[in-house]
Amino acid sequence: MTDQTTPTDPTREYGQPGPEPRVEHPGHTQDMRTEPDHGEESYVGSGRLEGRRAVITGGDSGIGRAVAIAFAREGADVALSYLPEEADDAEVTAGHVRDAGRRVVLVPGDLREEAACTALIERAVAELGGIDVLVSNAAYQMAQEGGLLDITTEQLDRVLKTNLYAMFWLCKAAVPHLAPGSSIITTSSIQAYQPSPQLLDYATSKAGIVNFTKGLAQQLAEQGIRVNTVAPGPVWTPLIPATMTGDAVEGFGADTPLGRPAQPAELAPAYVFFASAESSYVTGERLGVAGGKPMP
Repeated sequence: MTDQTTPTDPTREYGQPGPEPRVEHPGHTQDMRTEPDHGEESYVGSGRLEGRRAVITGGDSGIGRAVAIAFAREGADVALSYLPEEADDAEVTAGHVRDAGRRVVLVPGDLREEAACTALIERAVAELGGIDVLVSNAAYQMAQEGGLLDITTEQLDRVLKTNLYAMFWLCKAAVPHLAPGSSIITTSSIQAYQPSPQLLDYATSKAGIVNFTKGLAQQLAEQGIRVNTVAPGPVWTPLIPATMTGDAVEGFGADTPLGRPAQPAELAPAYVFFASAESSYVTGERLGVAGGKPMP
């Protein structure tokens, strides 16, 4: 990608990733044979988030890293949340934020604990001086070929705690600090509309995120706080070779009309739109970034 605004042929922008060996969960970018594009060389900012302060969960890699790079180059300071075992990836992301001339706060922790969610918001407020944007992006999935019968209670609990509980706790902690003009952005998925049996627990959590977003948007509208969700289709991140089988990884995203998975860099502009004043009359909405896969 030359930059995020130059017109290109989307079927040829990125190729299909080659064979990828299995990596240990949660997956590290440097362990991938074909590393994702997060916009490191392509995203060009234009001051759309100048002076804003953002919290981004799952900010170490994948979509979270791409959003952090884009936000920083648009002028935002960033607090990054990530699992302690992903510190190396988080430091890489932080380096890109610093290179953009913005402040970055690194907050490792497991968001399955309410105390960790509260501590993240408190750190961001204390060290950035407040919060203007909350991006709830951290998620857990683990494909099970047997679907329902192979999904353990332990896995279900981890999926719901990471994907739903954490979002709830983060929003509850952040809202008292958000002023009119602030924005909450959740990350749902095409799985909310086209659930795969192998990802039944994950798909259920993502459908819950869509409903939560729509409901919270109605509640916070009178306060001038907007709440929207980005719904990705297949996106090439370390989570894919860390949670899917070889055959699924090799053909990942090939069933989309555009014939390939998205790169994280292609998701970042959607988050910038929802975070910026350009979407001032948009709340309770879903923006699908799914390569042409239809969402009702």
